[in-house]
Amino acid sequence: MSSFRKVLAAAVMAALGSGAFAQASFPGIGRAATPKEVAAWDIDVRPDFLGLPPGRGKVSRGMDLWEAKCAACHGTFGESNQTFSPLVGGTTAEDVKTGRVARLTDPAFPGRTTLMKVATVSTLWDYIHRAMPWTAPKSLTPDEVYALTAYLLNLGGVLPDDFELSDQNIRDVQQRLPNRNGITTDHGLWPGKGIGNGGKPDVRAKACMKDCAPEPKVASTLPDFARNAHGNLAEQNRLVGPQRGAVTTQPSAPTLAETRRLAGLAAAAPQATASANAQVLQLLTQHNCTACHGVENRIVGPSFRDVAKKHGERPDAATYLAGKIRTGGQGLWGDALMPPQTLPDADNTLIARWLAAGAQR
Repeated sequence: MSSFRKVLAAAVMAALGSGAFAQASFPGIGRAATPKEVAAWDIDVRPDFLGLPPGRGKVSRGMDLWEAKCAACHGTFGESNQTFSPLVGGTTAEDVKTGRVARLTDPAFPGRTTLMKVATVSTLWDYIHRAMPWTAPKSLTPDEVYALTAYLLNLGGVLPDDFELSDQNIRDVQQRLPNRNGITTDHGLWPGKGIGNGGKPDVRAKACMKDCAPEPKVASTLPDFARNAHGNLAEQNRLVGPQRGAVTTQPSAPTLAETRRLAGLAAAAPQATASANAQVLQLLTQHNCTACHGVENRIVGPSFRDVAKKHGERPDAATYLAGKIRTGGQGLWGDALMPPQTLPDADNTLIARWLAAGAQR
């Protein structure tokens, strides 16, 4: 049986490797990608700048774009906030000369910023082009990406205030990147002869998958009479880190009997409710809300369930939440900014009512 599987696997791989075979064996399935489709997909920029489109952008233009599209998440000066890591900081004029960031080996330095680590300008350009801004990836033109890259490098002291970055001079800018000489292939992350250390693994530990102890779970509870005695614990802890704090304004977790009772009520709920919840969950994905919010877990912003708990008891909860979605805001849940949303009014209303009703799946 083992030999048969090997022969079958080899045959399948050979078939997949031949487009002509697939076309001949399965007529009508698949087609060759058009040049326009390939061009829309093939947008990566290599370290040797192959694939870089023509264009140019000044530092001053990048500053305007940054404040409009980037500062909400990454800070006015690239210092970021509690959600994202800082982009700028930790580099010096001497690093620009040597091409090696000295503070990368300094254990006393508090963190590692993007400009401390990145070794190629193409990495910055390519990532901004493909993935930014978070709410509208691939919406920036090449000229805007040049301007934003120039401004980011200006914040790091790499480029002067009056510089204009372009496809013609980006190779010269590469020679000023603070950590341009910091890249190495001397590790086992890239296997194969001719690259790095010849495929030597970087980890040589012996796997142990027997006699494993059960994972401990550390938890604590408060008696009902002590809950919220000194205010809501969830609002007295930082939003980052392992200690979040229980929401003591709510009753403690229901007993098993209560859980079963609630489950029975849920099972008896009309199918229309489940269908409406599914419709809203689809809208959340469609409008990219799930990039920043989970249903039960915080991502960049709070979970939908937390929003429902915070505002669901308001008599005007649905109207209030619809307005917050439309206008965006900052400060209620930390430093991260939610940009104003432009979804249709009908979708906005459905999402707001779903939140006001408890954000159930």
